[in-house]
Amino acid sequence: MFADSIEIARVTERRRGELSPDMNSIKTASVCGLGKLGACIAATLAARGFEVVGVDIDQEKVRKINEGLAPLDEPLLAETIRAGQSRFRATLDARETVATDVTFFIPPSPSLPDGSFSNEFLLKAMQPVARAMKDAGKKNHLFVCSSTTTPGAIDAVLIPTLERELDGICGRDFSVCYNPEFIALGDVINGLLEPDLVLIGESDPQGGAALEHLYRKYNRNSPRIARMSIVSAELTKISLNSYITMKISFTNQLRLIAARHPQADIHAILDALGNDSRIGKKYLRAGLSYGGPCFPRDNRLLAYTARQVGLEAPLAEASDRVNERTKEELVEKIEEMTRPGDVVAVLGVAYKPNTYITEEAAGLFLAQRLKRRGNRVLVHDFAATPVNAPSLHEFEMISNWDEFKKDPGVDLVVICCPWPQYRDLAVTAGNRVFTPWQL
Repeated sequence: MFADSIEIARVTERRRGELSPDMNSIKTASVCGLGKLGACIAATLAARGFEVVGVDIDQEKVRKINEGLAPLDEPLLAETIRAGQSRFRATLDARETVATDVTFFIPPSPSLPDGSFSNEFLLKAMQPVARAMKDAGKKNHLFVCSSTTTPGAIDAVLIPTLERELDGICGRDFSVCYNPEFIALGDVINGLLEPDLVLIGESDPQGGAALEHLYRKYNRNSPRIARMSIVSAELTKISLNSYITMKISFTNQLRLIAARHPQADIHAILDALGNDSRIGKKYLRAGLSYGGPCFPRDNRLLAYTARQVGLEAPLAEASDRVNERTKEELVEKIEEMTRPGDVVAVLGVAYKPNTYITEEAAGLFLAQRLKRRGNRVLVHDFAATPVNAPSLHEFEMISNWDEFKKDPGVDLVVICCPWPQYRDLAVTAGNRVFTPWQL
């Protein structure tokens, strides 16, 4: 144990070596991984005055960006790309990162069966960049990981890999920062430019200072910039999302209880609770389960992280159980309202408005269960389509919303995502509509 402590101290000391003063003045950036988040980070950096090179293995994304087009659907992304087009180009060649001051890595980090996150795509993105830096003889590059990682993975896996590839020492020859973003799909651009919090986990103070300096120029507001050790930042990222899921699950748990009391009004209850400053109104809204690419996975990752150090995370585990129970309760409710042969329209299969992502969405879960039960299921969403959400291929899509809302012609309509346009659906004697959302 004592020898381990000495080695940790040596690693910490070597990572605090002096870096070039140029690290404090980042003017050029490269972004590896031009997906839902990476494309938005690259575009906003260019729009804010930085010279940006985007790197991806997808030739179609590269082509679209170089033509000034958005590679995916996200509000304001196309306009932002146009605003910074003269400073933003994309390439398939990782060697072009050498000419930049900092590289952001945002490839996928898929969940593994045990709840941890895979490092596979991060390593595949980082290794060619590191080799290019070594071949060019470049020192003092700043490597920034923006993908969510399992706590401890950067120090134990990613930094040692970079040290081998670069034949250098982190903190002396290069720096590493962990810098996840807290954004909501459907509002990524504004979330990046005007965040509540900028989180920086740093391998050394010089790398952290360089990234902080970048954010001082990049953000339109003046957010809190929290700098800390890398593992502290890894824990902060998943803990923040886990706390939000706990709040959502508490809301759903209370909704299920209130539903058993005929005179209870869950909306009035939650409105009153939200006026307490210790609780607040954010995410305190009666609705359905949480979904999407971050909340469920980060919550399970916190439980995994606890198990790895011999502890339990009962709050995180309970949040997940309540969330799954909320989805099952929706199915049971709709099954009570219909017969196996009834036609049901499920409106809103994205996990939230203003995005096409259907991952772990309540609407998709319901549609799948009803179809397997024998119901004819019609599906509609204002963003998700079979083209961008392949899981919808098995369903009949409502192609003309204006015609449908005039005459649904189904036995039951279920609103599962609170798109504001669904307010236009008229409720008549022959038109049964169910939704937990206060539309």
